[in-house]
Amino acid sequence: MTREYLKKAALTSKSDASETHRIVQGILDDIEAGGDAKALEYAARFDRYEGNVLLTAEEIQAACTLVPEKLKADIQFAHDNVRRFAELQKGTMQNVETEISPGFITGQKVIPVDAAGCYVPGGRYSHIASAIMTVTTAKVAGCKHITACSPPRPGTGVAPAIVYAAHICGADKIMAMGGVQGVAAMTFGLFGLPRANILVGPGNQFVAEAKRILFGRVGIDMIAGPTDSLILADSTADAHIVATDLVSQAEHGYNSPVWLVTDDRALADEVMQLVPGYIDDLPEVNRENATAAWRDYAEVILCADREDMAACSDEYAPEHLTVQAEDLDWWLENLTCYGSLFLGEETTVSYGDKAAGTNHVLPTSRAASYTGGLSVHKYMKIVTWQRTTREGSRPVAEATARIARLEGMEGHARAADVRLAKYFPDETFDLTANG
Repeated sequence: MTREYLKKAALTSKSDASETHRIVQGILDDIEAGGDAKALEYAARFDRYEGNVLLTAEEIQAACTLVPEKLKADIQFAHDNVRRFAELQKGTMQNVETEISPGFITGQKVIPVDAAGCYVPGGRYSHIASAIMTVTTAKVAGCKHITACSPPRPGTGVAPAIVYAAHICGADKIMAMGGVQGVAAMTFGLFGLPRANILVGPGNQFVAEAKRILFGRVGIDMIAGPTDSLILADSTADAHIVATDLVSQAEHGYNSPVWLVTDDRALADEVMQLVPGYIDDLPEVNRENATAAWRDYAEVILCADREDMAACSDEYAPEHLTVQAEDLDWWLENLTCYGSLFLGEETTVSYGDKAAGTNHVLPTSRAASYTGGLSVHKYMKIVTWQRTTREGSRPVAEATARIARLEGMEGHARAADVRLAKYFPDETFDLTANG
């Protein structure tokens, strides 16, 4: 049996990349040349906000008082989970050294970057969880300065819950500025901020393009596209839960792909019957996104068996991957390409998106085939060092000189020669390329 597409996507999740690039490059160039004043011009134009760019301590406190106590408790719960998981991840990175050969010591040192810029979307949805995910991991990593940047709403500013989350998670500065201008301000060190060493966090296509353009001048977590989600389900899966989970991810955006991969035709047919009704039952603002995503980008794929299902999933390399099937250990062992994995119907992508502890800033557009999501590791530099005794340098110098000459790099060879001549003046070495 070959794979059968019971539902095939009409569109791909690629935006008009050339036009987006042109717009973003122009804004970045303007702000780099014009500094604070030009950034404020764009903020007035796009954010329609003219309050303080950097929130004062009094403004932060005032925003925090507006957050209901129950929501504060939920944010603290999510923060604690993310922090604990990030601390676990950090524990896997250590300073190490070894005697690579007698007298010659090499090592690695793990150093956090100084300044992190965390972008927190705040347009149609207030992404409270993004503040928790990005700021908490930067704090655990040990970044000396963390800026949280979020689009303000006209006349009201940054959503109070985002301010509260960024504040308790450890942001040193909270900036009321969105879009490309916010990313530019963190990158160029505007408004008295330190220049960011790394930019992290999700955003729309303009934010993603700004990060892509700036990559190299600063580090980034990843080049992100629209969020995507894939569910692997067999005959034991609950069609109601599968359909609900697909709809929950389709509401992210009009171009957010969701995929169902199964080896059970009856399940696939039932899910496809259920999804439209579940979408219609959403609030209007969510329904618009989910309708377009399901209509234009969703796919339902029928495979021969679980081996083919796993292979199909790895080809898609989804951002979020859910398994609702028997023998979860088999799937954990055999799946290799995903941003984050959710095993069993008892968990769901929504848990990871909001409060479970694993990070929700994840690779999209098949990038999970070569990278993972945001973690403390993204903020850490693994650098190396070496030292040696004179005797320990001897065999390395000899090998270096000969290899360098074979490559035609005489200067490199002479850097080894002079050490051998100084440390072992009474000895003769054959340092020719063909020696």
